[in-house]
Amino acid sequence: MMPAAEMNNADLIVRVLRDAGIRHGFGVPSGNVLPLMDAMRSGGLGFVLTAHEGSAGFAADVTGRMTGVPGLCISTLGPGATNLSTGVGSAWLDRSPMIAITCTLNQAQLGRRLQMWIDHQTLFKPITKASLRLRPGEIVATLTQALQLALSEPQGPVHLDLPEDVALARATEALAPATETLGATPAPVPLASAAETAILRAGELLRSATRPVAVIGASAMRMRDPRLLRAFVERHNMPFMTTMMAKGLIDEDHPLSLGCIERAMRKLQRALIQSADLVLGLGYDTVEVEYEAWVGKVPVLHVGIERADVDASVNIAHEIVGDLDDALVRLTALPAATNSWPAQAARAHRDTFQNALRPAATGFAPHQAIDIVRKLLPREGVLAFDIGAHTHQIGSQWAAHAPRTFLITNGWSSMGFSIPAAIAAKLARPDLPVVCVLGDGCFQMTCGEVAVALRERLAIPIVVLDDRWLSLIKVKQGRRSLAYYGTEVSPLEYRPPPAHYFGVPAVGVNSAAGLERELRKAFATDGPTIIEALIDPAHYAQTVFD
Repeated sequence: MMPAAEMNNADLIVRVLRDAGIRHGFGVPSGNVLPLMDAMRSGGLGFVLTAHEGSAGFAADVTGRMTGVPGLCISTLGPGATNLSTGVGSAWLDRSPMIAITCTLNQAQLGRRLQMWIDHQTLFKPITKASLRLRPGEIVATLTQALQLALSEPQGPVHLDLPEDVALARATEALAPATETLGATPAPVPLASAAETAILRAGELLRSATRPVAVIGASAMRMRDPRLLRAFVERHNMPFMTTMMAKGLIDEDHPLSLGCIERAMRKLQRALIQSADLVLGLGYDTVEVEYEAWVGKVPVLHVGIERADVDASVNIAHEIVGDLDDALVRLTALPAATNSWPAQAARAHRDTFQNALRPAATGFAPHQAIDIVRKLLPREGVLAFDIGAHTHQIGSQWAAHAPRTFLITNGWSSMGFSIPAAIAAKLARPDLPVVCVLGDGCFQMTCGEVAVALRERLAIPIVVLDDRWLSLIKVKQGRRSLAYYGTEVSPLEYRPPPAHYFGVPAVGVNSAAGLERELRKAFATDGPTIIEALIDPAHYAQTVFD
């Protein structure tokens, strides 16, 4: 590492980011990006070239989720920045820590009507915790502020705008003490503990409830110790459900697990919830689905990092707002509550729910393909998947066994998430098997990213569920008695895939046995493989919108 006196500001930026624990960034270069890229090369901060800046944002989002350190994404100005904003929005609504850097014109040119320039602060302000300009003499302070903001609850992205002349100028700052040792990430602002009176009132509600149900939400994904969730439900013998993003925070094989809410076969879940007399929202974030969509008239005990965002129809009986880990420790320490749920109620409900998700089918059904992927992916393996009808099916059907193994965007809900998410997960955790599942529409959006997996030598099976339609929207058209218009992905007669996409081997299958055979091969290779599974989407109309 070069002495501080020999650094330019780009070198200094790289030093601070590396000291904070960031090991690589994702992006697409331009001339304005080159000073920062060269500093990354010489400073040992990896640069991963993506096919599209939006994918760079998704990958940075997932890196933040997987590591707890802000993910890094980089773009040029103008169209690079607008492309990047799609991935930044994912981190904003899904609450992932991120640093997003746009490399822009020289300072004297900013604000003029010049090629590619737009006001980046205006662009990123609505979808970041802050949009800051990097200025000479203020680099370390601004980066420290950005890192702390990104990591403080609610976590999220911070945008930094880097003029090219600032990047190239000689660094004039002494390194702050926090950056003198690798891994010295600025500490997030801690959340306050809830008042003792709030905990005691929650205990009263728990003791008086006869059929309580816990629903674990996305904010719990960022708990320092997710094991506290299991300790709580076991202490109070409480059946629990999760939102889609929170799956795996408690192993879904747990005897108290009831499955996921508000995805496929949602009416079965709503009926059980609305037979309860208390819902505990543990780390519940309404960005995934608002309480009023599913809770009915059941009183809610909301335990979160923020007050619940609810419609007036929701009966919020009580709220505990503050540090989630602290609240769960104190709630678990309360005298054990009792309830009248039959001993096997959760298991019986889960069996009914899972059976309903797998209706009889004459063709190769989506639920069969999903079960094969779950069967072959080890329990500790990571699934990254995309947006569409398969999202609903996977959300309800898939059994997640550990935190950070079930990757989806459910706040932002953007198509194109899964391939960059799988790439980021494999880079962050090369020791874990990773599989990607997506629909044919999503694959068309981001198929160029398979070249990134090849370039980085990442062993990722990519399973494309090819049903020839945007099936989620087709189902919605059918439910509204509308014509099927504008949702057919491929009107041509099916043909097997080519031998490769961008050098990545590709193979087609049309049966459960074929998918199992090719997926076993894919898991045994040392690079990515594309498996195009031709499926019959007929049961989506029955399961996705029951």
